Amino acid sequence: MRILYIDCGMGAAGDMLGAALLELLPDREGFIEKLNGLGIPSVRFAAEPSVKCGITGTHMRVTVDGCEEGCEEHEHHHHHASMRDIGEIVDVLPVSDRVRADIMAVYGLIAQAESRAHGRSVEEIHFHEVGTMDAVADVTAVCLLMEELSPAKVLASPVHVGCGSVRCAHGILPVPAPATADILKGVPIYGGRIEGELCTPTGAALLKHFVSDFGDMPVMKVETIGLGMGKKDFERANCVRAMLGETQDSAQEMLMLSCNVDDMTAEDIAYACSTLLAAGANEVFTLPAGMKKSRMGTVITVICDGGKREELLKVMFTHTSTLGIREIPFKRNVLNRRIVVENTPFGEVRKKISEGYGVVREKYEHDDLERIAKENGLSIEQVRRRLSER
Repeated sequence: MRILYIDCGMGAAGDMLGAALLELLPDREGFIEKLNGLGIPSVRFAAEPSVKCGITGTHMRVTVDGCEEGCEEHEHHHHHASMRDIGEIVDVLPVSDRVRADIMAVYGLIAQAESRAHGRSVEEIHFHEVGTMDAVADVTAVCLLMEELSPAKVLASPVHVGCGSVRCAHGILPVPAPATADILKGVPIYGGRIEGELCTPTGAALLKHFVSDFGDMPVMKVETIGLGMGKKDFERANCVRAMLGETQDSAQEMLMLSCNVDDMTAEDIAYACSTLLAAGANEVFTLPAGMKKSRMGTVITVICDGGKREELLKVMFTHTSTLGIREIPFKRNVLNRRIVVENTPFGEVRKKISEGYGVVREKYEHDDLERIAKENGLSIEQVRRRLSER
């Protein structure tokens, strides 16, 4: 099974996670070009070599109107954004539906934590540090990289959050900041001796959304290693380390959650399914069912990692009318999957390659085929045929 393991011994921030994952790609320059082609307002990405304690890695530099976060001009024009503002930006990004859902799910975690910390509704929350365009860029980059790498499972170490205090828009707060601590509830964290905010709200939310379990590194054959460097210098190398490799057992421990409903509209069921996917479900599907009193109903089934159990149970109870949810643990055997980008007469096209058990399968990403078909007035089958005839 293809595993991504993230070492959070120096915490995590959005730019550090993005840089670490970027180093796992064979074509880093091509991916940076892709990020700059997204059209995030006023944002430019650059990957720069960085050295911490004698070790070389990558710093993901994000500038807004030519200025990087932390500079005086940046602080002067600090932008406060609401969830609605974030949604409007994300809605027009040329990314897949899954990436768009991942971005909004990450911001949803931050918004809920800020809401609880400040005693206001999510609609009233206006982001400060995490609401600026550079944070939107960081979250988008990580979500796109996760799609590109397509690990079967994401694991991470316990998270080093630092100690002391941090100055933010609301004043001086203890480390971890209230929103960060709220997001990391249920995650193993520790403080250590290093003073400063090592884990940011953005980094915490990205970890909470993508990581299925936190603990020791599993037995795995490591293929590639990425080092994402932070800007500050400490006595210990300030970096996030990401390792991509294979475990011996390809069987994944999974859960099946299911419920029957007979009093929900098709529109409400569709919304519940999309919300479950955004909350981290691996799969969501429905089946028709005959129910009591000869009513036609629907079986809603969710496939997920065990680490997402509590969150997805809450979402199912919140967004469906069910009074009970069945839970079945099982194992799922999977092919290893990776995404490659091909240069074609239609531009860059992503192809998913699946391997294992003596099987190799290749398939162009449907979102890319659909985009090309619309742009060129072709059917999807015509696009697929022209790509295969190259």
